[in-house]
Amino acid sequence: MTKPTDSASAAIAHPDPHAHPDAAPPVASFRDRGFLLSHVQDTLRFYAPNVLDPSGGFHHYFRDDGSVYNATSRHLVSTCRFVFNYAMAYREFGDPQYLEYARHGLQFLHDGHWDPQRQGYDWEIDWRDGKKRTLDGTRHCYGLAFVLLAYSHAAMAGIDEARPMIAATFELMEHRFWDRAAGLYADEATPDWIVSSYRGQNANMHTTEALLAAYEATGHLVYLDRAERVASNLTLRQAKLSDGLVWEHFHADWSVDWHYNEEDSSNIFRPWGFQPGHQTEWAKLLLILERHRPLPWLLPRAIELFDAAMARAWDNDHGGLYYGFGPDGTVCDHDKYFWVQAETLATAALLGRRTGNERFWDWYDEIWRYSWTHFVDHRYGAWYRILTCDNRKYSDEKSPAGKTDYHTMGACYETLNALPGRGMAPPVGLSAGFARGHGDDRRNEQQGAAQ
Repeated sequence: MTKPTDSASAAIAHPDPHAHPDAAPPVASFRDRGFLLSHVQDTLRFYAPNVLDPSGGFHHYFRDDGSVYNATSRHLVSTCRFVFNYAMAYREFGDPQYLEYARHGLQFLHDGHWDPQRQGYDWEIDWRDGKKRTLDGTRHCYGLAFVLLAYSHAAMAGIDEARPMIAATFELMEHRFWDRAAGLYADEATPDWIVSSYRGQNANMHTTEALLAAYEATGHLVYLDRAERVASNLTLRQAKLSDGLVWEHFHADWSVDWHYNEEDSSNIFRPWGFQPGHQTEWAKLLLILERHRPLPWLLPRAIELFDAAMARAWDNDHGGLYYGFGPDGTVCDHDKYFWVQAETLATAALLGRRTGNERFWDWYDEIWRYSWTHFVDHRYGAWYRILTCDNRKYSDEKSPAGKTDYHTMGACYETLNALPGRGMAPPVGLSAGFARGHGDDRRNEQQGAAQ
């Protein structure tokens, strides 16, 4: 288990006492392990004072200063992402409080979100004085993907009661959303499980992420096989229908729906247009898949998706990646989103490590410089959520439901995998042979970097 040391702040120069309190302190190297660990700890500290609700779960809405602006609404995605955050933090830093927070989140996943009558997880609830009222009982495959991710990472942190829930969640997704003919997952259902005709890539992308985590937690090939199948069908077969890039929306027969949300390119979960952040996030997942199953198509496809996003969405005037671009390559949403930058810098690091090509590390440094200057809040901690094209904030609502800085801390952990030395302890409860040969043992990923 990696413990925080004095080196965790060594890469950040001593702040200038005369500098503006919001000014970005100089960083000697964004590739420094100490810098990345320090940034994760700073982000955790932002949430620490107000995140826990002793009556159940976590608070989900935070202003720039960390104060809570909605104490009762709870979103399934945030609940799951907080479990991920604290399970990962426990594995990295070993603080038992992080493990207790992860357990606390899992308990709320059951007590707050689970609907035992209709056997599904409620998307959004109101939680007051330990009592639940469902606000939105829609069943989302996207939500179940994060339920699977939460249980998988909790299991890797040593929470034994999470282990049987990995298989249970997979079976629920199999029963309700798996489209066997297409080899992909449907997207949405009513509270009574009537599946809609909408099909989307986003749920499948995050399901792939969760399946890879389930495999790392258990060693069961069913999860790795399914991750490979979904990744191949989305990034190869479906992408051929949309000029080689991953489009967001499809009809029930998985033909491209070019017009879904055509007037809503800023939608949080279903935006119109190509999403640069999803091209790079898929590239990251293909590289993670390659760790466990070194198929020859994975690396070239990851490079193609990453390069396409950078070529079409990098803002040469103000820095950062735009949110979306249309089929003709024209930017359709000029705003800058925190998660797009975070996912892309992590992918750049993994590509740099995997290929040995410095151009990917150059992009990693460039995206970090931009994000460190404009997105990271150097007064209170964590990242702002959305900026204008010229890098101005829209509001002081730093972390509404769904954010939790899972993307930013996850990017730091993933970058640690690309740096020399072990990123974090192997999953708790796996055999040493599995951890060495197939699992999430960061030490061995270096050996495959030159494959």
